[in-house]
Amino acid sequence: MKFIITAFAMAIILFSCNTNATEKKVFTSGELVPVKLLPISAAGNQQNLNASGLLSTENEARLAFKIGGVIDQVYVEEGDKVKKGQLLATLKSTEISAQVQLAALAVEKADRDYKRASNLYRDSVATLEQFQNAKTGADIARQNLQQVAFNQQFSRIFAPADGFLVKKLANTGELVNAGNPILLMNASSVSSKWILKLGLSDQDWAAVETGNPAIVTIDAFPGKVFKGKVSKKSLAADAATGSFAVEVQVIFEKEQPAIGMFGIAAIQVKKAVEGYSIGYEALLEANGKKGFVYVSDDQKTVQKVEVTISSISNNTVYISDGLAGHKYVVSSGSPYLSEHSAISPMK
Repeated sequence: MKFIITAFAMAIILFSCNTNATEKKVFTSGELVPVKLLPISAAGNQQNLNASGLLSTENEARLAFKIGGVIDQVYVEEGDKVKKGQLLATLKSTEISAQVQLAALAVEKADRDYKRASNLYRDSVATLEQFQNAKTGADIARQNLQQVAFNQQFSRIFAPADGFLVKKLANTGELVNAGNPILLMNASSVSSKWILKLGLSDQDWAAVETGNPAIVTIDAFPGKVFKGKVSKKSLAADAATGSFAVEVQVIFEKEQPAIGMFGIAAIQVKKAVEGYSIGYEALLEANGKKGFVYVSDDQKTVQKVEVTISSISNNTVYISDGLAGHKYVVSSGSPYLSEHSAISPMK
């Protein structure tokens, strides 16, 4: 029994010691807080602008019928590979075939009228005006036939290039209007290029230029990086999101990507970052573009100041406003500080 009581007492003592050891040290007023100070330097290096988006191809086609009608057959499904010239979809031909036949009959009648008017004009029975009107009627009939025959050709959809079907927007039996997209297709020929579509803020869009190099990572290929460059900048904001579209052309060597894969691009912009650069560990309470840091001008006391974050790259934070006139930033020991704390710089 005595042994059990002794063991229980020792356990309480050990628990108390461990608790005290893990408690945060509290510095009393006037006590120096050891901190690590780093000089604040101007940011003159090139900035890596990080943005995410989805993969697509440069050549994207929305395929539609030139005339309206009822879909007779759609021969492909989403994800199918297609060859250039392959038949993809057709309309029911009853209506357009009837239009072609009517136009052909109209040509036959107009030719007969023209021939009769020509003979009568030669015999001085018909007037010159009647002869000319018959000739004009025959020409109009031929043009009408050519028009409906042309429309008949586009009552079928053929693949404009080698590629694959991304989305089927209509099915067999549906009534569609002229020009309404039926199939969404992406080309995948040797000449087609893979692009990562990004949505940037107005400030980031202004910093990016066509031709800027980029490093791209794709979630589907962990541990691999791909080279790229900015190939296109949109001159108008997206009405739905308010962001500006930027396309990064990605070079895939042996890997085979797919439409819609998620990727991140680190774009190296040529415009130097204006302001100051500090270590990521010095930043406190960051919220969007705003944050706080502790600074020191005399290496004896600190001051908490609000800063405006321009961007974050790797372990470096670029500050556009808030550090002007200050000499040092606290990079270690910030949790023990308060406004105007006395400090002891660590070597």
